[in-house]
Amino acid sequence: MAETVADTRRLITKPQNLNDAYGPPSNFLEIDVSNPQTVGVGRGRFTTYEIRVKTNLPIFKLKESTVRRRYSDFEWLRSELERESKVVVPPLPGKAFLRQLPFRGDDGIFDDNFIEERKQGLEQFINKVAGHPLAQSERCLHMFLQDEIIDKSYTPSKIRHA
Repeated sequence: MAETVADTRRLITKPQNLNDAYGPPSNFLEIDVSNPQTVGVGRGRFTTYEIRVKTNLPIFKLKESTVRRRYSDFEWLRSELERESKVVVPPLPGKAFLRQLPFRGDDGIFDDNFIEERKQGLEQFINKVAGHPLAQSERCLHMFLQDEIIDKSYTPSKIRHA
């Protein structure tokens, strides 16, 4: 009976140059949620967040973009993806109903610590969603990330690779 011997030879690889080692990765999608700004007064007061995208993925029309979004825009994106795609959409950070009650000793949903926690939660959410290959082909995600104004009366469709 023949004895099998494991092949332990190393794979032959080409030498790595500086461009390979320190150049941009072959495919990347970086999304930062930052710079929260609270605007308005009274019941019309809300916080917006800057969404900054850098990518070299061919499915995105812009390689760099910056837009401002509020929490309700994230809710819109989540409901669109749940309705139109086959993606399991992660939850958003909580709505914080108790923080909206009057006569609290703090600023409620406009408290700096709460805004920072929500910002981090929104960044985790959008990075999970946008990192999913099926979600990347949804028009609503592209509008959310790269269009200055979200057209909420859009026709849901898939984005084709460029």
